[in-house]
Amino acid sequence: MISLAARDVLHAWGKFVFTGVGLGLLIGVTLTMAGVYRGMVDDAKVLLNNSGADLWVVQKQTLGPYAEPSSVHDDVYRSILGMPGVASAANVTYLTMQVQQGDRDVRVMVVGIVPDGPGAPGYLLAGRQIVRSHYEAVADVGTGFKLGQVIHIRRHNYTVVGLTRRMVSSGGDPMVFIPLRDAQEAQFLKDNDAILNERNRTAANPAFSRPDVLEAVINSQSNNPFVNAVLVQIKSGFTPEQVAESIRRWKRLQAYTRAQMEEILVAKLIATSSKQIGMFLVILAIVSAAIVAFIIYTLTMGKIREIAVLKLIGTRNRTIAGMIMQQAVGLGLIGFIVGKISATVWAPMFPKYVLLEPGDALRGFIAIVVICILASLLAIRAALKVDPAEAIGG
Repeated sequence: MISLAARDVLHAWGKFVFTGVGLGLLIGVTLTMAGVYRGMVDDAKVLLNNSGADLWVVQKQTLGPYAEPSSVHDDVYRSILGMPGVASAANVTYLTMQVQQGDRDVRVMVVGIVPDGPGAPGYLLAGRQIVRSHYEAVADVGTGFKLGQVIHIRRHNYTVVGLTRRMVSSGGDPMVFIPLRDAQEAQFLKDNDAILNERNRTAANPAFSRPDVLEAVINSQSNNPFVNAVLVQIKSGFTPEQVAESIRRWKRLQAYTRAQMEEILVAKLIATSSKQIGMFLVILAIVSAAIVAFIIYTLTMGKIREIAVLKLIGTRNRTIAGMIMQQAVGLGLIGFIVGKISATVWAPMFPKYVLLEPGDALRGFIAIVVICILASLLAIRAALKVDPAEAIGG
């Protein structure tokens, strides 16, 4: 039996192959979009894993330090340490900002940590952990900084003493870890003119006319007694929810478990982005189906005489339909192979982490086969309407 698909490939192989490559690039973009979403989810989970915390204690009626601003007094951790089930607790601050790296700006998340406490980087690729109380930093390799280089944050310079990897924010920004006190100062630091104006306003206030009161107020304005969260590790034998409930009840603060914080990051923080990516995937699927339908229909219509001959010699409609469908699926297979290779090659070049999972590739392959089968129905319908008389007609 003559294969219509094979004849079309032989007689129009250039159009067929180039269409497959074009479709493959489109499929590569689709797989990459799915990888971008997977990367966003993985960044969120990595952020939680890297913190080393079982609980996040934050300002009441807020969603925590990653999704919303949170401010708690920096002495709260002491009272939390005395609660049943708490193994360790440490303050932490988060500040997203631009820092200078050579001739370019790098967007980073500056994390204020207590050395050896929850929130500190769990492992290093090179160098050492922070041991001094000021002016040392550990940077993710994604920032581009090297050991011994200097990072300028606000008014101070920090020497990079350690390098780590995959320490990123929920948005994929690499982290720079500095001592907690320095981070507290950087987060609320005002410029010199603003500080001078604030002091003049305070001095002009009659309520602060006494010199000792005025000095105390000015000193309090110069210090930042707040942090964004307290990271808590619990003892064995206790569940996170047990300890969290005690903190909520007795400390009048909000406490989130790992599962709750993951829900906030994935279901709330990146919800809009996931919907946008979902819309792109739907649009790309429709465009792919349209391309396959157009090229299969064009190739089929170019072989009307051959189809008529097949029908004239008694070929069943089911056989003709099967050969056209094979051609469509073959086009999809070429596209999938090209797309998978393309996505694998260009994924590491993206500025944000792209996670290509085998499961997504398998689901993509199944979707492509289904799309190609559905796209071939138009060409099959046109082929089945061909009159066998056209084989001998003018």
